[in-house]
Amino acid sequence: MKFNLKNTFTEELPADPVTENSRRQVKGACFSYVLPKQTKAPEVLHVSLEMAEALGISESDIASEMFTKIFTGNKVLPNTKPYAICYGGHQFGQWAGQLGDGRAINLFEVEHKGQQWTVQLKGAGETPYSRSADGLAVLRSSIREYLCSEAMHYLGIPTTRALSLALSGDEVLRDMLYDGNSAYEKGAIVSRISPSFLRFGNYEILASRQDHKTLKTLVDYTIKHHFEHLGKPSKETYINFFAEVAERTLDMIIHWQRVGFVHGVMNTDNMSVLGLTIDYGPYGWLEGFDFGWTPNTTDSQHKRYRYGNQPNIGLWNLYQLANTLYPLIEDPKPLEAILEQYKTDFEKKSLDMMRSKLGLLQKDDKDNLLIETLEDTLLLSETDMTIFFRNLGKFKKGDAKKGLEIVKDAFYAPNEVSSDIAQQWRDWFERYDFRLDKELLTDLERQSKMNAVNPKYVLRNYMAQLAIDDANKGDYKLIDELFQLLKQPYAEQPEHEKWFAKRPDWARHKVGCSMLSCSS
Repeated sequence: MKFNLKNTFTEELPADPVTENSRRQVKGACFSYVLPKQTKAPEVLHVSLEMAEALGISESDIASEMFTKIFTGNKVLPNTKPYAICYGGHQFGQWAGQLGDGRAINLFEVEHKGQQWTVQLKGAGETPYSRSADGLAVLRSSIREYLCSEAMHYLGIPTTRALSLALSGDEVLRDMLYDGNSAYEKGAIVSRISPSFLRFGNYEILASRQDHKTLKTLVDYTIKHHFEHLGKPSKETYINFFAEVAERTLDMIIHWQRVGFVHGVMNTDNMSVLGLTIDYGPYGWLEGFDFGWTPNTTDSQHKRYRYGNQPNIGLWNLYQLANTLYPLIEDPKPLEAILEQYKTDFEKKSLDMMRSKLGLLQKDDKDNLLIETLEDTLLLSETDMTIFFRNLGKFKKGDAKKGLEIVKDAFYAPNEVSSDIAQQWRDWFERYDFRLDKELLTDLERQSKMNAVNPKYVLRNYMAQLAIDDANKGDYKLIDELFQLLKQPYAEQPEHEKWFAKRPDWARHKVGCSMLSCSS
């Protein structure tokens, strides 16, 4: 394996002068050097060939012992120095102080075909930021992260990527639901890939310590390498930088809303400054359409990170970033204007997104009302979001009476759809049919447009759990089956029709399917 190595992060940003791997507050630095943990019997279970190609890794490289050693942390590539990054964050709305890469270690940076990537291992051992944790990850959470990051990419959603999933050969002790019932699980390591893993919290920790010199250094570095089109650093550049971060953040969240993805833990340390979906912990996809749903057991009482609140949390997090950048700009007005623009843009982009899901290319002043009525009707009985919107594409103009029949498979309990609810559905389909008269597309053209934004296949929690259950028994075939399925989420794939189905009853209250924690 030959990489075109870059070391911009470690060469251009201040390093922690302490080199021992002990838990501590790291000040005046953006990262600490640290070596991954040696593991007993590393075994690569799966590799994303597309991501390997993007890094310049061949299939013969993947088959080599060297690949296994490097991407499980058992060998450090020559001329590289692994490191963990320092950051802080607001967790569930409260400032948590220093957090940092507690179980992630960055191996090196690679440039290939004009694209720069940071290669990181998650679950590779302790760092100065591990606090009381062991820095390891288990197979359960690693399968979820590996499958989901690649699935999100193929859905067209900005995300960090994954190169490989491997067993460490070690056992890891975890209390999965934080209820005092700890048990040993298979240890695992995911190789995560991104242009950068910088988060809002990287900047927040520096501002919280009044370290404006290092803050400026980090912001200037970020602009130089990831927002170079903004030009040389200046107050105006910092304002434009914040504006673009806000825009990217909103665009990412609109994508989440489009497919029914709920991140589950939108703390500021889990918000990428590049507008990428990052840190796949207790995420989930809406099954029953529900604005109030969160997959995170830790959030079950207050539901701060529920589906319907994700755009608001994006804005709240951007307020924290605005406060962080203020010392470099020293004028609140442009920052306030950008935050106000986020609100305006959300209304517009959300409406446009919902129009696309309904196959509406023309604009009509009453579209908001049509969409609000649809959402209200969807909430009347448990209705699968993915199946509903996918099947809605089969609707034909002039066939309002057949609307309910077209989407009936989306209802979890069809017998509970009362005559009153059925009538409300019929009323909505009449409105929808009337609205489609203003569209110029044929039924087939509209269906094609709708199918391009309404996925047929998403990584439902029960699907991931089935793969986890098999993997815990040593059977890894389902990991690959789901990986291949989710590379074409908008395609019909009739051979995989069994995955186009509502959540089964056994999964309704099963741990890992309906209840998830941050434990990994």
